[in-house]
Amino acid sequence: MRRSAIERLLPAAYQRACVPGSVLWALLEVMEGLHAPDEAILAEVDALFDPYRAPDGLVVRLTRWVAMDHVVAAPRPDAPLPLPLGRLRDLVANAALLARWRGTPYGMRRALELATGVPGFVIDEPAEQPFHIVVRVPATAGGQLALVTRIVEAEKPVAVTAEVALDGPPSPTPEGDSDAAIPTPAPDGDFDAATPTPGPAIGRAAVPHHPVSHPSSAEEPS
Repeated sequence: MRRSAIERLLPAAYQRACVPGSVLWALLEVMEGLHAPDEAILAEVDALFDPYRAPDGLVVRLTRWVAMDHVVAAPRPDAPLPLPLGRLRDLVANAALLARWRGTPYGMRRALELATGVPGFVIDEPAEQPFHIVVRVPATAGGQLALVTRIVEAEKPVAVTAEVALDGPPSPTPEGDSDAAIPTPAPDGDFDAATPTPGPAIGRAAVPHHPVSHPSSAEEPS
């Protein structure tokens, strides 16, 4: 709050006494200086909760708010993140979408692609083994099997068993901006309001297909 604004809140007698060089004037100048840092934070407080604008140290806390903290689960608080911070921001930004499709093949594939920065995950449900899924991991994500396993355990239905299988020998994890290859879905408001047609899901449960018109997916959930 500016000194002049504080002055207007004072009784009339104090306002008349508040002249340059007076003790009251100096006190109001100090008050203005003390308010400035807090007001600067409040002016952009929304940045603290935006996954792409929040400070690096706050992103992990945001994962807890959106129930994605299983991705960064670590035995020690000082352990390094299992994925680049940029991909963690993508997961937080897509948390509402992932929560909506949790327990479906599309939801699991989307979470795995965002977390690893690698497309091409395949989820099979063997006909001879109901309520069991096999998650086939692309070779380029072979160095992230621990992360993949954590996500599979969190995203699958509780009544379904799962195994993670690597397709081919492990390859080095892509470096750099590998997460840029995975498009970010549009906000929830862009979802098609029409009733989608039902389709298969993990565990033989019927769920709707992901809307084909949504720009975030290049394929229809299966």
